[in-house]
Amino acid sequence: MSSTVQALTDGWVVAQRNLIKIKRVPEVLVFVLVSPIMFVLLFAFVFGGAIDPGGSVNYKEWLIAGIFAQTVVFGATFTGAGLAEDMQKGIIDRFRSLPMSPSAVLVGRTTSDVVYNVLSLVIMALTGLLVGWRIREGFVDAILGFALLLVFAYAISWVMAWVGLLVPSVEVINNASFIVIMPLTFVSNAFVPTESFSGVLRTIVEWNPVSTLTQASRELFGNTGGMPPPEAWPMQNAELYTLIWVVVILVVFGPLSVRQYRLTTSK
Repeated sequence: MSSTVQALTDGWVVAQRNLIKIKRVPEVLVFVLVSPIMFVLLFAFVFGGAIDPGGSVNYKEWLIAGIFAQTVVFGATFTGAGLAEDMQKGIIDRFRSLPMSPSAVLVGRTTSDVVYNVLSLVIMALTGLLVGWRIREGFVDAILGFALLLVFAYAISWVMAWVGLLVPSVEVINNASFIVIMPLTFVSNAFVPTESFSGVLRTIVEWNPVSTLTQASRELFGNTGGMPPPEAWPMQNAELYTLIWVVVILVVFGPLSVRQYRLTTSK
């Protein structure tokens, strides 16, 4: 068996082990699903009346793509927290004694978190439909929109995997990820239009991959309304720019995570 096939096979076994936690600790799934519902309702009804995205689009409809982007990015932190927890409990040491690929733990962890994000997207989509969100484009475009969200979240999971292997505890990874991901999602067009920013901050927003992920999702779902076309290249080519970030993140943090895992388990 080639090393790649072994890594994928062993990784799927580890992913199944992680998914069993949903059955044994259902409280984890409850919090995963309640959080996106809370964000949809909070921004739709509390802030919706004060924010005008422009054009002819309704804010509730325009908002959902931003909620999607924020939730899948935050959902990627489960990878780092899960690895940090396994390190604390000594489970990684048990894996070391098994004839398995060194990257299987990382492949399994990131793969299982895709399932969490799928469940979150389903719940958010249903909640969005209840508050007025609609998909204005075709079925294929909508599927591509959801797929782009999941692919980007998968790439961020590898960043969190690397961080999770560096920090000593779950508490640290939660705080570290919050410090990084919170500005990344809020300094974007997820909740307010790009035109509301100015100067250097607007440039940062336009080149922020979360902004292009949100923009691409809105375009694929048909939620841009009559808003003026974006001026910056990343926003004009939102899908391409987002996929470039996905490739770069995977190429950089995939090997880094595997290397850090080997260094950590060799101590």
